[in-house]
Amino acid sequence: MKAIAVYPGKPNSMHLEEVPEPKVSDIPDGRGVLVKVLRVGVDGTDKEINAAEYGEAPDGSDFLITGHESLGRIVEAGSNVPTSLKPGTLVVATVRRPGHSIYDRIGLQDMTTDDVYYERGINKRHGYLAEYYVEDAQYIVPLPESLSEVGVLLEPTTIAEKAINQALEIQRRLKVWKPQRAAVLGSGTVGLLATLALRVRNVEVTCLSLQEPPYRNSDLIEELGARYVSTKQTPIAEAAEKFGPFDIVLEATGFSPLVFEAAESLGKNGVLVLLSVTGGDRTAEINSDHINQGFVLGNKVMVGSVNASPDDFVSGVDDLIKATAIYPGWLEKLLTTPIDGLESYEEMLRELTENKDAIKVFVNVAEDSEKKAKRGDAGRAVATPA
Repeated sequence: MKAIAVYPGKPNSMHLEEVPEPKVSDIPDGRGVLVKVLRVGVDGTDKEINAAEYGEAPDGSDFLITGHESLGRIVEAGSNVPTSLKPGTLVVATVRRPGHSIYDRIGLQDMTTDDVYYERGINKRHGYLAEYYVEDAQYIVPLPESLSEVGVLLEPTTIAEKAINQALEIQRRLKVWKPQRAAVLGSGTVGLLATLALRVRNVEVTCLSLQEPPYRNSDLIEELGARYVSTKQTPIAEAAEKFGPFDIVLEATGFSPLVFEAAESLGKNGVLVLLSVTGGDRTAEINSDHINQGFVLGNKVMVGSVNASPDDFVSGVDDLIKATAIYPGWLEKLLTTPIDGLESYEEMLRELTENKDAIKVFVNVAEDSEKKAKRGDAGRAVATPA
C-alpha cells in the first residue's frame, strides 16, 4: 500500500513509500483493529518533520510515515476487541504511546517524564498518512456518524480539551471555582477550537490575535458568540481591563513573550495554560516583580500542557457533537484546504508552507464508501412511492 513518509534527519525528504498492508494479527492477544484511512489532517508538526527539525523512524526502519490527525473506518477487528469497535465504525486513533515512566504505566503517557516520546507520525512510531493502519483497541476512539465530515478535527481539539481539563483539575483546590471569563491567545486552528470548547461550556471568551478584523478567523470567533480583539489595536493588559478579569487564559500563539503579558493579565485565582511549543532562542524583558507578586497574592497558576489523554479524546468527541448541534456548519468551515490523494503530498506541503489563510489542511486518503452507501439508501428511500 501507499504511504507518505520522510527520511528523518534529511531535510525535504517527503516521498511516497510502498509498504506492506498491515494485518489485525500484527497486534497480539486478539486486540488488533484494522482501519481504512479516510482523512488525515496535517499541521506545522508535519512541516517541521519534513524540515528534519525533529522526528525519528521506528527501530528497524529508515523512514517515518507521517500524519497524526486521523479519521477512518474499521475494516476488521480481533477476537478480543470491544463490541463498540466493530467493522464499519468511524474512528480516530490517539497519538502518544506508552514509554517507560510510572505515568506511562498507568495510561498517562501524555504526562511522561521520559526524554523520548513514542508518537504516531511524529517520533518512533509510524503515522496515519497511509491507506490502512492497525492498532491496539485501547488506542482507538469511536465516533458517531454525525461527525463523519468533521471527525478529522478531533485530534487538534484534544489539545484544547486537555488544557481545559487540566485547569479544572488544578482548580479543584478552590472547591467552588467555575470559570466565567476566558481569554484565548491566538486564532489559528488550536485557538479556534479552544474558543469553541469554552463556548460549549458557556464561558465568555475573548480571543486575542495579531491580525486586525475583519477576516475569516475573526468572523469564525464571532459566530461562536465570542469576542475577537486584535492586539495591534488593543494590548492584552487593556483587553483584560475591559473584558476581564480572566479566570482562565489559554496561550496558543507560538510567540513566547506573550506568555508574560498574559501572566500579568490573569485574574485572581486564575489559571494560565501554555500550549505553544517554542523551540527558538527568543528572549524578553519582563516585569518579574509584578508578575511574581500577582501570582503569590492572587493564588494564580501557570501550567504547561502537551498532547492529550484518552479522556481528553472522549471529551473532545462530546464537544464536537455539541458543537454540531449548537453551531451547525461551523466546524466544516475550518476544513479550508482539502488535498486529494496520498500522491498529492507535494501540493500538501505547498499549502502548509505557503497558504497563510488555510485553517486546516487535510488529505482525502480514500472515499468513504460506507457514507456513500448510506446516502444511496436514503436517496432510494425518498424515491420509493408510498
